[in-house]
Amino acid sequence: MVENSLDAAELAGMLPDVYVRIVPNDPSAENLNQEPKAYRVTVADNGPGVDPHHVPRAFGKVFYGSKYVLRQSRGMFGMGGTMAILYGQITTNRPVKITTSTDGKSRHIFEMLIDISENKPIILRKDTEEGAGKTGTRVDVILEGDFTRSAQKINEYFKQTALVGSYANLTFVDPIGRITTYERATESMPSAPKETLPHPHGVDVEALKRMIKITEEKNMLRFMGNKHFHRVGETNAKKFLQFAGVDGKIAPEKLSNEQIVKVVDALQRYPEFLPPDATCLSPVGEQILTTGIIKELLPEFSTVVLRPPSSYSGFPFLVEVGLVYGGKVLEPGRKLFRFANRIPLLYDESNDVSFKVVNEEIDWRRYHVPDEAPIAVITHICSTKVPYKTVGKEYIADRPEIEAEIRNGVREALRRLSVFLSKKGSMEASQRKMNIYAKYLPLIAQFSTGLAGLKKEPRYKQLIREEQEEAEEIKQEAAEEAEKAIQGDKIIEQTTIEDYR
Repeated sequence: MVENSLDAAELAGMLPDVYVRIVPNDPSAENLNQEPKAYRVTVADNGPGVDPHHVPRAFGKVFYGSKYVLRQSRGMFGMGGTMAILYGQITTNRPVKITTSTDGKSRHIFEMLIDISENKPIILRKDTEEGAGKTGTRVDVILEGDFTRSAQKINEYFKQTALVGSYANLTFVDPIGRITTYERATESMPSAPKETLPHPHGVDVEALKRMIKITEEKNMLRFMGNKHFHRVGETNAKKFLQFAGVDGKIAPEKLSNEQIVKVVDALQRYPEFLPPDATCLSPVGEQILTTGIIKELLPEFSTVVLRPPSSYSGFPFLVEVGLVYGGKVLEPGRKLFRFANRIPLLYDESNDVSFKVVNEEIDWRRYHVPDEAPIAVITHICSTKVPYKTVGKEYIADRPEIEAEIRNGVREALRRLSVFLSKKGSMEASQRKMNIYAKYLPLIAQFSTGLAGLKKEPRYKQLIREEQEEAEEIKQEAAEEAEKAIQGDKIIEQTTIEDYR
């Protein structure tokens, strides 16, 4: 529900405000300590709202959604919210309540159940009342749960969501009334992803059959053009059909099953298709991610690396890597935060490609990072199709292309950290030397003056000032070198992206 709210607000260009509350549905004293039990979960947002005409099917029909277009979004099929509602119905047999407003003038209220056998909504109540001048959607669902066991993961989910969504206000009220707020730290938002067409390398047999079924084109030459496939012009379409051994004049619906399989095989082997464009992707961005890191982790050092766009099997993807060192929040040891299309991945960390890269492929000693140093690595993969290993979408497969981009991003971030640690070591050595000078030079000067029978002490204060100036120069050089490294990476990455597009 939270992810639906964030997606809706972002696509509408609105800064998200999301309110979540979990309360026992039966607050009587005898049920207070009983777990599991029925809870009322409320999620409300300030987004554009849902057209009341679509509400029953959007919330009461499995596989009805707005996310079938090919562009980056948190969900894939628009079924997560419906499944949460269905779980509530299965465990408590209570209807869901949806309140939504698209114009702020009127609010539409629905109470309904889902007919599982027919896969359709059963509307129990439908009302309209005067709006409060605000748009948005509110969902109230009653479901059975065990908050005692779930609390840690729920709190971690909100914290990590705030880390990559520092432009959102998140408010969470738990069953005992504790209010946790994650306030907006920036008003900058990631650019909205653009809808795109399937890239030929990512089309399978079933996808091609669906495209043939709905196409209005009368021959294969026009079918292969830019209306159906990403970055395929007429010239390249002719070359491909010759490569595949298919007559360009044949109607798409006349293809046999054997010919369809032959075309798909050729689509995946043809080497001259242009790489996919990355405008359908929406990375968090250096400024927004850095703001979230500083707000949530309070680091001593942090850096963000944005890798240039790449693709696997015809699907464009982009990797962002953040590295955090020290500060007031991190404990000794390495911690990994994983994200896919801005969704925190909280489970099965050891099976994820990021875990493999960070713990098995990176030689941390090479970058002079102590084993017990307080370190956090943040990996974010955004793609039109994230290669999850399972339907649970909790960890990402180790595709070679994605693995390489994560590895290169982590290495670049570690090089920056290595520079910081080196300069920090120099500054600490200089400070230790200054402390020794400040402690012993006055005593040596006093003793030497008395031993030599002089009345005036040597000018030892000048030596201390010179050491202080040297320490400041080292500190300034460290800051300038770190900034140069980051600016240099920015220029390289921007050039690469433009060349790529």
